[in-house]
Amino acid sequence: MELSVEFFPPKTEEGAAKLRSVREQLALALKPTFFSVTFGAGGSTQDGTLATVKEIHEAGQQAAPHLSCVGSSKEKVRALLNQYKTLGIRRIVALRGDLPSGMGQYGEFHHADELVRFIRSETDSHFHIEVAAYPEMHPQAKSMSDDLQCFANKMKAGADSAITQYFFNSDAYFRFVDEAYKLGVDQPIVPGIMPITNCTQLLRFSDACGAEVPRWIRLRLQSFGDDVASIKSFGLDVVSDLCDQLRVAGAPGLHFYSLNQAETTVAIAKNLDLLSQ
Repeated sequence: MELSVEFFPPKTEEGAAKLRSVREQLALALKPTFFSVTFGAGGSTQDGTLATVKEIHEAGQQAAPHLSCVGSSKEKVRALLNQYKTLGIRRIVALRGDLPSGMGQYGEFHHADELVRFIRSETDSHFHIEVAAYPEMHPQAKSMSDDLQCFANKMKAGADSAITQYFFNSDAYFRFVDEAYKLGVDQPIVPGIMPITNCTQLLRFSDACGAEVPRWIRLRLQSFGDDVASIKSFGLDVVSDLCDQLRVAGAPGLHFYSLNQAETTVAIAKNLDLLSQ
């Protein structure tokens, strides 16, 4: 089973040093296929993304920069693609992205399928292109069927595979994969996994991005109050069980939203006997 890990670009030297240590731990323990690096709204972390991607690549690991197109121009995207191609990067996570606060114009790209098509027209098959999938529906989608069609459009535009938003109900993932297949999508759809380490943070993230935290999980987490050890222990059991369900049912891989931490991701992989020998 292929594993991959997401980071966000650090904002300080201390953060960069910490991420370097985290990456080395994860590289040794998981031997992931790649590390992806997020990209802020409207390119707000572009320099940090580039620097982090470069360091990962120079350490001999595969890096996959996120590339968002909303609020950007074809010229800017072309320049970034050329930078990454020159560095030797072979993967891109292509996203529509969000408009930065106060920006009212989408720019030359309105949807992620346009970005995928543009990357293909500019670089042919140089990049393995990942796109996003939303098993529980994108928060801005008009309907589930509309969201599924948008996803299918991205895949048909030239994407090689997809990574899902995190979820805690495996049925949502399996249903999404089945429905996408009916629309002609046969590329791998890799489930995104969010370790649970902080109740307040998880609920805030989930409310913002439309990921559902089942009521029983929410209530259990809230019942622990400030008992961090119990939250982590319960979260480890829940997410390990979810990953096991996905693995047994044949999911093509697991993509961990690490939040620039190593401990919980390694613990989940250990529970699944997925640690590198």
